[in-house]
Amino acid sequence: MAAITALYRYPVKGLSAESLPALSLRRGSGLAFDREYALALGSTAFDPEQPKPLDKGFFLMLRSNAVLAALTTRFDPETGRLAIGRGGQTLVEADLSSAAGREAVERFFEAYVGPAAKGRPRLVRAEGHKFTDGSVISPAFMRAVSLVNLASVRALEARTGQAIHPLRFRANIVVDGLEAWEELDWVDRAVSIGDLRLRGLARTPRCAAVDVNPETAERDTNLPKALKRHFGHVDLGLYLEVLCDGAVAVGDRLTLDPQTAGTA
Repeated sequence: MAAITALYRYPVKGLSAESLPALSLRRGSGLAFDREYALALGSTAFDPEQPKPLDKGFFLMLRSNAVLAALTTRFDPETGRLAIGRGGQTLVEADLSSAAGREAVERFFEAYVGPAAKGRPRLVRAEGHKFTDGSVISPAFMRAVSLVNLASVRALEARTGQAIHPLRFRANIVVDGLEAWEELDWVDRAVSIGDLRLRGLARTPRCAAVDVNPETAERDTNLPKALKRHFGHVDLGLYLEVLCDGAVAVGDRLTLDPQTAGTA
């Protein structure tokens, strides 16, 4: 039987994961503080009063900015403070609720990323908006959570002969105990974790962001090409729509409903 082995959220798009023992999910909003903020390129126009979904290329992100993977970040929702570190040393700590704090973060990334930031990046947030990759598809995709099956990761490792850290795939929910690639057949199927119900929205196609090693910040693979060559597709993982309010914890069992799921 499949079980959850790890849970993550990503408060700032493109920055490091936060490992958590449990997550609370809501039908109308998905996972709180996941992709809540983003660092818009200096050339990007984004209006927080009238937010419109934008392709991830308008923001700092791993596909284009591998140096981001060298940083460790931690966000405290209660205080609004973001800490950014590298090699065990805190480089910046700032209150994102204040203009001065946001400016400190922006100045840091302007210097850290260099010309690729296209000027001073802007730390952006908008009420009810998430900077997920799927946001450009629909509101349901914007609020979806992502799942990765460790058996699929191991199948890819076996074909490439390389160790592949699951964090490359930046999932919210990591599960083990399934067959490899089983999750790809869950589109429009209901998934239960305790009292929580979710629906498979779509397989997760992979881009060059997964080629960045989360431990070394080096681009050391070509996993989309390897997926296509060995398995005939570039998908690994699944987007899930939250159908009701609930919580999940590491160790929880996951079951698949034999019937097609309804919509939220």
